[in-house]
Amino acid sequence: MIRYALACERSHEFEIWFKNSADYDKQAKRGLVTCPACGSQKVEKALMAPSLGRGSRKSAPEAPAAAPPEATAPPVESKTPVAMMSQQESEFRAKLRELREHLTKNADNVGTKFPEEARKMHYGEIEHRSIYGEASPQDAQELHDEGIEFHPIPILPDERN
Repeated sequence: MIRYALACERSHEFEIWFKNSADYDKQAKRGLVTCPACGSQKVEKALMAPSLGRGSRKSAPEAPAAAPPEATAPPVESKTPVAMMSQQESEFRAKLRELREHLTKNADNVGTKFPEEARKMHYGEIEHRSIYGEASPQDAQELHDEGIEFHPIPILPDERN
């Protein structure tokens, strides 16, 4: 038996026991390995620390037979995605930060009144100017449905730390 640490495309992590590595490959190829949290079939092996035993090894521990993922998966923890960045990604992040700083420096912060101000400008009630602020997902959808052009300001992960 072999235990694999797996992760889906949405970064949900879980573990499953297989008879051997070929069994995992066969099940994954047939789409039988799915994420228990979201049901995604886009699952990959995750990094896993080797299990190093001490002393002599008598026999492999009893392990459950390969069962449906929902039966063998531990509870899904809320984890923050992390990444190692290449030079290009670092440069891209710097450009996004530069864009954000430019937008906030050269526009008026209207806070939670963003949807109202955007509508007034769109319908010609007030003079057009650069603004930024806050909008709920519902407000953003309504603005979009009305044909009002706006763009989210990029928020980089390190700005939340």
